[in-house]
Amino acid sequence: MDEKLTLTPCHCLAVRQAARQVTQLYDRHLAPTGLRATQFALLSVLDRLGSLAVHELAAHLVMDRTATGRALRPLERDGLVRIGPGRDARTRALSLTPAGHDRLEGARPLWEQAQSAFQAEYGEAEADALRRALGRVVGRLPEPQEGRQA
Repeated sequence: MDEKLTLTPCHCLAVRQAARQVTQLYDRHLAPTGLRATQFALLSVLDRLGSLAVHELAAHLVMDRTATGRALRPLERDGLVRIGPGRDARTRALSLTPAGHDRLEGARPLWEQAQSAFQAEYGEAEADALRRALGRVVGRLPEPQEGRQA
């Protein structure tokens, strides 16, 4: 690939390019399960944290509620996630179904393979440092406000 295409002075573009490549790597590994990397993440958060409101799940994933709702539709359709009444009339509660838990457990070994492949290519210490640095970015930047374009 032409070096001019891979090096950019724009932090946003560089992070998005890297995110797309990493997502494609995980998608390739998870393909036999029928899950995409984004869907695996949604199921993993629900498995780890239990029942959540849509806005709570969105906050954990650093997504807006609308995008989270769109991402949930195929998971609900496939019986992996249950969307029911929430704590009050304005919210909906999300929970992992037994089928969702089974699909997630079946996908974990393939996710681990993707993790290993990334670490092998990028370097284990570098991958850990990158994950920690990106975690600091997420923690430092202001949260998106509903209705505002990024």
